[in-house]
Amino acid sequence: MALVPLVPKARVDAADLPLIEAGEESFGTLLNTWLAIANCPGMFSTYLPFIRSVTGPGALDGRVKELTAVYVSLLNHCRYSASHRCYSALRKGVTEADLERLAAGDFASFSGTEQLALRFTRALTLDIPVTGRDAGATGVDPELLAQVRDAFEPPALVEFVMSVSLWNALTRFHRVLDLDLDLGEPPAAVDAAV
Repeated sequence: MALVPLVPKARVDAADLPLIEAGEESFGTLLNTWLAIANCPGMFSTYLPFIRSVTGPGALDGRVKELTAVYVSLLNHCRYSASHRCYSALRKGVTEADLERLAAGDFASFSGTEQLALRFTRALTLDIPVTGRDAGATGVDPELLAQVRDAFEPPALVEFVMSVSLWNALTRFHRVLDLDLDLGEPPAAVDAAV
């Protein structure tokens, strides 16, 4: 059962309603995360444009963006986010076999850039929360930071760090809220790994 009530569409704040309706038209349904956010009038009207700017086309390779978003969901054990991120990844060209390998931690068949991105995603997700500033200002291994700096141009790197950070926030939000799935179950291998 969700931690907070899901706001019925008829009670969504006027500031949020146009974007809620646009989202419903795009997905064919109202997502539970939107209806949870609607408990805070006006928040959704800033949330959705930000999400779209981070997840949409940009300087970062879309495949890297999708794989790392699914990986964050796996690392944070969030079934709701995994469902959403797999839904997106599959529609943007990531294969179910790719998702199975990702869930198994088998990165060997991914490109060198994808492998680096997944290692960096793991560091941003798992290392930073447990690494004190005395061990390093960024919380990420300096050698890994140097590799990432060399592999990605600044706009792509900013987009990458923002994307991973966003999914870390949202996977934690979704997991704590305990939202029911609204876009179907993630692929079986991903579901088992969550």
